[in-house]
Amino acid sequence: MNGDSECSDEKLWRLVINGDGDAFGAMFDRHRDRVLRHALRLLGSPHAAEDVTAIVFYETWRRREYVRMVNGSIVAWLLVTANNTIRNEIRHRRRYRTLLIQLPPPAAGPDVADEFADADEREAQAVSLRQAFERLRPMERDVLTLCVVERLSVRETATVLKIAEGTVKSRLHRAKARLGILYQEVSNEHEIDDHAVHGRRES
Repeated sequence: MNGDSECSDEKLWRLVINGDGDAFGAMFDRHRDRVLRHALRLLGSPHAAEDVTAIVFYETWRRREYVRMVNGSIVAWLLVTANNTIRNEIRHRRRYRTLLIQLPPPAAGPDVADEFADADEREAQAVSLRQAFERLRPMERDVLTLCVVERLSVRETATVLKIAEGTVKSRLHRAKARLGILYQEVSNEHEIDDHAVHGRRES
């Protein structure tokens, strides 16, 4: 598009509503840094702020017919959308912390919950947790998701999974123990990989 820098948000957005990708690209270029700075202030992590910014503009495009201008600008909409996205991100982190707090410590290593209590921004550890969770058997993932992440009662979980309450309790106990073991295994694998990479760099 020509004259994007002079075109108002309102004029650009009328084109966006009609499916004009170039107009949306111009809007992205105009306001991306503003959203990114806002997300970075609240999250403190450049990586997380980049993710939030991407989600904000994806949602803005997806819901473009519902966007409302404030004083001829889309900035307010973008920042409110960013706030909602950030709240979801923080809620997601808290759920993982809740899960981690309930894990038993590995037999010969630091307590997983202690490691994560002051390490919200440690991306490598978050990756290890996700990978450990993925290695669980489906029934273990289900009971952890319902009881720990979603905080359903044993009775509610039993109803959803169509199993006895006693079975839920035993599965939950085993799943927590297994997740702690898998987390330690994944962390050890990452340490070995890191040492190998550093060794190649130093050689």
